[in-house]
Amino acid sequence: MGILDFIKGELIDVIHWTDDTDDTLVWRFEREGHEIKYGAKLTVREGQAAVFVHEGQIADVFSPGLYMLETNNMPILTSLNYWDHGFESPFKSEIYYVNTTRFQDLKWGTKNPVICRDPEFGPVRIRAFGTYEVRVSDPAKFMTEIVGTDGEVTTDEISYQIRNVIVSRFSSAIANAGIPVLDMAANMPELSKHLSQRIAPELAEFGISLPNLFIENISLPDAVEAALDKRTSMGIVGDLRNFTHYSTAEALTTGAATPGNGGGLAAGMGAGMGMAMAEQMMMGPWGRRGPQTSDQALSSAPPPVPSAPVEKVWHVAIKGKATGPYSRAELARQVEEGKMKRDTVVWTVGLDGWKTAAELDELATLFTISPPPVPKG
Repeated sequence: MGILDFIKGELIDVIHWTDDTDDTLVWRFEREGHEIKYGAKLTVREGQAAVFVHEGQIADVFSPGLYMLETNNMPILTSLNYWDHGFESPFKSEIYYVNTTRFQDLKWGTKNPVICRDPEFGPVRIRAFGTYEVRVSDPAKFMTEIVGTDGEVTTDEISYQIRNVIVSRFSSAIANAGIPVLDMAANMPELSKHLSQRIAPELAEFGISLPNLFIENISLPDAVEAALDKRTSMGIVGDLRNFTHYSTAEALTTGAATPGNGGGLAAGMGAGMGMAMAEQMMMGPWGRRGPQTSDQALSSAPPPVPSAPVEKVWHVAIKGKATGPYSRAELARQVEEGKMKRDTVVWTVGLDGWKTAAELDELATLFTISPPPVPKG
């Protein structure tokens, strides 16, 4: 050690630390040979703690304040060095400043999906992420468990371990909570509080407290989210048949309202055909399952029974009087009996007046049909 360094070490009598970073947890006060002048002033600001380490052993811990480094302010260090009353010589000790403020907006998240059993969907893989806050609650324990001989410790050096603790406890917390997946979003504050309570005892063993932990999002696999979207869409659409008709009409109207837009009209027709195909996919080989619509009820009813054909009847004028009506078979019998001739006047519905039987093709044939000859006995 040069003479200048020696003089500098002898003249330094104020020990303090101002932190200009936002991630430093511990900083060691560097002094050549770790020599501290007896009676030096130690400044510990709010949000700090000063820890004296003597020959690898934690000695005195100073909370915020201004101290004169004397035997009455350093009981443990005095005891370790067997200093007598009135000791005023320089002494050797390492001084570590510990930042006791909150470190906020630290991230955590699940690298791999966490499997939980949902009462509605069964086994489901979920992912989650959020933020948390930490602070050093016990500087001496934190020095012993985490720092060791490291001259500077940042949040990056402990955040990985804390994230692992959070993720591992998140899996068991979700499993024991028994909250359905669809209700997790509404219960995130309760889940965050429950998870924080489970983690706090473990972090306390390292001298760290967890003021806040937040679950910002719980997500499902893409396949499950797609199924939920389809279920939601079906609930909104309601009657798919009516929705298909309405959507097709809207698409056709939009296409027709754009002059010369044949592509828009074709797209509208394509949309309607696609929706119709979707409706057909929901129907089984025997038709739609579930409540029938009015059209289906009509199509399933038997057709009406056809009415019997109405036989044409005739009126015959005999001696100036209208007789009848007679059927064609009855007229044929009258022809055989000789009561009706070719010049007999007849009338039926559809004629514009009385006509002779020979004028009507329907009756003229009655006079051309003759029975076969009678066999000889």
